[in-house]
Amino acid sequence: MQEISRGIIQKASEGDANAFEVIYKEYFGFVSHVARRIINSREDAEDIIQEVFINIYHSLKRFRFESSLKTWIYRITVNKAINYAKKLSRHHHQPMEYAETFIPETPSEIDHKINENFSENALTVLLDALNPDQRACIVLRSIEGLRYKEIAEVLKIPVNTVRSRIKRARETMLALRKRVVKDEM
Repeated sequence: MQEISRGIIQKASEGDANAFEVIYKEYFGFVSHVARRIINSREDAEDIIQEVFINIYHSLKRFRFESSLKTWIYRITVNKAINYAKKLSRHHHQPMEYAETFIPETPSEIDHKINENFSENALTVLLDALNPDQRACIVLRSIEGLRYKEIAEVLKIPVNTVRSRIKRARETMLALRKRVVKDEM
């Protein structure tokens, strides 16, 4: 992913639809990925993605270039996703979503798809065990590869809070993983 030029951002902030489309195309994939990982629901993530880009469109004129556009968009995405996840957890627990059906042609494709689905479902279960704040930190660190300082900037929290949330999240995920393995034996 490359950083969008200041000129494109400026044009988009002035209402240039083509410039905004450049931003949308550049950042859609990662906004989608972050939202889906934090929410753990494809359908709900689609709502968040839409809200994020509407928010970006309306707020771009207030972007001050104090951080990178990527960091600013991360912040919007994570905040929307965390708020949505908190609201969702107060009302009810979302059932885990399963991958689309795939009919493989060869035994090796079957093995690959089983392992892929197992890994994806295991990750979903582990992420679902975390509170939204911990989940956001884990997604940004372990899946998106951000450094602690970048996560702190995105979430507007101290670096030590990021470290603490990631430590607790990893402990929770490790305990759950051990319990699942023990139950399967």
